[in-house]
Amino acid sequence: MNSEDVSVKIFKALGHPIRLQIVKSLQTESLCVCDLNLSFDFSQANLSQHLKILREAGILESKKIGVEMHYRVKLKGITRLLSTMDQTVAEYFETLDF
Repeated sequence: MNSEDVSVKIFKALGHPIRLQIVKSLQTESLCVCDLNLSFDFSQANLSQHLKILREAGILESKKIGVEMHYRVKLKGITRLLSTMDQTVAEYFETLDF
């Protein structure tokens, strides 16, 4: 797998609205699945599938603490990427005012 393949894998994983929300909620803290599930209005099975995709893309890492599985952002560059994306989206909306 080359760097372009990894880039595509990361962007594909972030390309789903639910997964993007999950990553944004994990930028500053580690959370267990139970806490994440309270923040989103869908089943734990659905949440687990999204977490699996994010883990397989290398974006998140998990750690079992007692009976709970905790997740956090593994790649610090993801936080910078999301910040840049937010700035780009703001710039996009500014250009619509022409």
